[in-house]
Amino acid sequence: MALSSYFSLQHLSLRVKLILGAVLASQVGTGLSLFLLDKLVHPQTFVGTSSFIFVIIFMLAGITACSFSLLATKTLATSLTALEVGLLNFKDNDFSVTIPVCGDSQLRALTTLFNESAETLRKERQYIYQRELLLDKVIQSSPNVMLLLDDEQRVIYANDAARHMFYQGNRIDGFSLSELLVSVSDELASALKKPKGGLFTLSVEGQEEDETWHLSRGQFLLNGQYHHLVLLRQMTHELNRQEVAVWKKVIRIISHELNNSVAPIASMVNSGRIITKDLEDKKLEMIFDTIEDRTSHLSQFISNYARFAKLPQPKKVTVDWHKLIEQLAQHYQFELIGTVPDEDGEFDLIQMEQVLLNLLKNAHESGTVPSGVSLTIESLTVLNGKATEKNSEGRTIEGTVIEIRDEGAGMPPEVLKQALLPFYSTKQSGTGLGLPLCREIIEAHEGRISLHNRDEIGLCVRVFLPH
Repeated sequence: MALSSYFSLQHLSLRVKLILGAVLASQVGTGLSLFLLDKLVHPQTFVGTSSFIFVIIFMLAGITACSFSLLATKTLATSLTALEVGLLNFKDNDFSVTIPVCGDSQLRALTTLFNESAETLRKERQYIYQRELLLDKVIQSSPNVMLLLDDEQRVIYANDAARHMFYQGNRIDGFSLSELLVSVSDELASALKKPKGGLFTLSVEGQEEDETWHLSRGQFLLNGQYHHLVLLRQMTHELNRQEVAVWKKVIRIISHELNNSVAPIASMVNSGRIITKDLEDKKLEMIFDTIEDRTSHLSQFISNYARFAKLPQPKKVTVDWHKLIEQLAQHYQFELIGTVPDEDGEFDLIQMEQVLLNLLKNAHESGTVPSGVSLTIESLTVLNGKATEKNSEGRTIEGTVIEIRDEGAGMPPEVLKQALLPFYSTKQSGTGLGLPLCREIIEAHEGRISLHNRDEIGLCVRVFLPH
C-alpha cells in the first residue's frame, strides 16, 4: 500500500505536494497541541464538547493551511509552468520564448538565467543561420562543380555548377552517380568512375580547344555515416596563365642576355667605322652595314618580345563603339554586320584597338578578298559558356561579343589548338606573338578569345568582354 502511494505521489505536481504537506503538517501540529492541552487542563473542561471542538479546530486548521499554501505557491507554480513551456520550446529549437521575472530572489534569478540563455541561443542560431546562408551562397556561386555523395553514391548536395553540368540546371538531389553519368561525355564519366583524382581533358562541342579539368575527392564521417566529396575544377584558364607566365619569364631572361650582347656589338661597329673611315674600303663598309643592320633587326626583335613580356594592366575607359569602328576602318576594310550596341564599352582603348587591328590584319592575310572580311559586335549573354540571347534561363554572364570572320582557308585542327600559344606561327616571317598578345590583353580584361572554323569556308575569331 505504501509503495502504491509512493508511485501515485510521483504524478502530483510540486505545488500540490507542497499544499498537501502544509495541510498535513497543520493537522499533525493541531492534534499534538490539543492532545497536550487535554492532558494539562482539568478533564471536566472538555467533557461532552471536546470531540466536536477538536473536529472544528482540525477543519479550520486544514482550510487555513490550504489557503495560505495556495497563495504562497501561486507565483512558484506560474514560474515553474513557464519554465516547463520554455524548455519544451528549447527542445523544439524555438528560442523566442521569454518568461516574466517575478517571485522571490531564487525564482527571479532562475527566470533571469533562462531568459539570458534564450537570448544567447537566439543570437547563436541567427549567427549559424547567416553563416550557413553565406556558405551556401558562396558554394552555389562557385564555378567549381561540387557533389556530396553518401556511401551508396547518391547525391546529398550539389551546387549550381554541378546541376548545370549533369542535369541542365535541374535539381539532382537523390540521384545516384551512375544515373548522372549516363548523360555526360565518355571522358567525364571515365574520370568520375576512377577512385583517384587528377587532371583530365574534355572535348567541348563547337570549340576546337580541349578543356582541362582537375578532379579531387575527399571523405569524412558525419552523424555516423561516411560522406564523399567530389570537386571538379576548370583548369584550362589557370594552366594557360601559368604557361604564359613561364614564357614571359623565359623572354625576359633571353632579352636581358641578348641586350647585353647587342649593345657592345653596336658600340664596336660604330667605333670600327670611326677608326676605318680613312681607308675607304667598300668591303669593310659592307661588313659594318651588315652587322649594324642585323643588330638593329635583333634589337627590334627583342623589343617586340619584351612588349609581350611586360604588357601593362589595362586602363579601362568608356569607349564609343561607333568611333572605334571608324578608327578601325581607316586601317583595314571590313563589312559591319548588324547594328552596333547602343551602350558604350568599357576597356583599355589602346590595347583593344591593337587586338582588333591584329585580328583584322590576320583576316586579310588569310587569303580572302577584302570584301570577305566581316565584323560583328553584339551585346549578348553567355549561358553555360555559349553566347545566347538575353533573358535565357541558367547561369548567365552579360557582356559584348565581337566576331571577325574571313573567307580564307581556315585552320587545321592541330593549328587551332596551338594558335594561341607564344612563338607558334605558320608564317615564315611571323614571330608567333600576335594571337598570344591578343589573348593576353583579352584575358587581362577578364574576357575570352576563341578561334573556330566556319561551317562552309573561313575562320571566325570570337572575343567576349564581360560588362
